[in-house]
Amino acid sequence: MIFVDSHCHIDGEQFDDDREEVIQRALDGGVRAMLNVGTGSPKDRSFEKTVELAEMHDAIFAAVGIHPHDAREFDETVENRLIDLIKTSTKVIAWGEIGLDFYYDHSPRETQIEVFRRQIRAARKLDLPIIIHSRDANDETVEILRDECSYDSFRGGVMHCFGGTPEMATELLKIGFYISFAGNVTFKKAENLRESARVVPLDRLLIETDCPYLTPIPYRGKRNEPVRVVETAKFLADLLNVDLETFARRTSDNFFDLFRIQSLK
Repeated sequence: MIFVDSHCHIDGEQFDDDREEVIQRALDGGVRAMLNVGTGSPKDRSFEKTVELAEMHDAIFAAVGIHPHDAREFDETVENRLIDLIKTSTKVIAWGEIGLDFYYDHSPRETQIEVFRRQIRAARKLDLPIIIHSRDANDETVEILRDECSYDSFRGGVMHCFGGTPEMATELLKIGFYISFAGNVTFKKAENLRESARVVPLDRLLIETDCPYLTPIPYRGKRNEPVRVVETAKFLADLLNVDLETFARRTSDNFFDLFRIQSLK
C-alpha cells in the first residue's frame, strides 16, 4: 500500500533534531510522497528552506504562499520572490497555503481578503493549484473561491485540514476542489468533520497530517509526523466502509493527478 501526506510542515524547528529520521520513517511506513507547505514571515528564509528540502528528497514536494496570518506583510516584492522560487524549481507544485483566518485575526480581515484574491490570481497566471486555509470564515472563503476559480481552465486546489460543514464541502466540490482531512477527524468530538467526510466522493478526497499539529488517535498528545497519515487513512477507510488498500490507492492517485506527478503513480 502507498500513502501520501498532502500537507505537512517538516521544515519547521520542531523537526530540527531528527528531520531525516522523520522522513525515513514515513518512507518505511509506505508514504510515497509528502507535500511540505512553506509558512512563516516573508522576512526570513522560510520559503527558500521549504524548496531546498524538497530538492533534497525525491519524495518531498513544496508549496509556497503567504498564510493569512502574515497577509499584512504581503506586497509586490514578496509576490515576485514567490514567483521566482516557483519558476526556478520543478519541486514547487502549488501556491499555498493561502486563505482566511478570522479566528486569530493576526492580519486585518480586509487585508486577508485582498491578499487572498491576489495570490489566487498569481497562481492562475502560473497555472498552479492552490492550497486553502480557512478558519471561522466559511462563507467568505466560499464566496471568494466561487468568484476567483469558476473558469474552465481552473487547475484545482485543496481545502486543507477541512474544518467546515457538509454544505461547505459540497460547494467546494462544485468549484473543483479536493477536500483534505487531517488527524483531527479521529478526535472524539469531531463528528462534524466525519459528517463532512461522508459527503466527499472518494475521487475528490485527500489525507494529510498538517504535522507537527493535529496528531491522530492513538498518538494524540505527541508530535505529529508524516507517517501518522496512515492512521488517518485507516480511520477514514473504516468510516467510509472502504478497504484500506483501495482507500490508500485512490487518495494517493488523487494527489498525483491533481499535481500532475505521474512518475509516482
